Amino acid sequence: MSATRNANGYSVSQDKDGQWWIINYHGEQVAGPLPSKAMAVEVAAVFQDERAAPAAKERDTAPARSPRRKK
Repeated sequence: MSATRNANGYSVSQDKDGQWWIINYHGEQVAGPLPSKAMAVEVAAVFQDERAAPAAKERDTAPARSPRRKK
């Protein structure tokens, strides 16, 4: 994929076949294929996944682990 652009917390990327995809912060394709970059950006601007993407600071860190309880 190439020509990546961010919109509404999602990446808009063009695949090798020329189609455009909306990618979430996990790298999963969540919408597409779309025929043009303009359409993909418009869709990404209003796209809502099942849960909100974490803030940029949270995306770069691993989830916190709770301490294990000893028996």
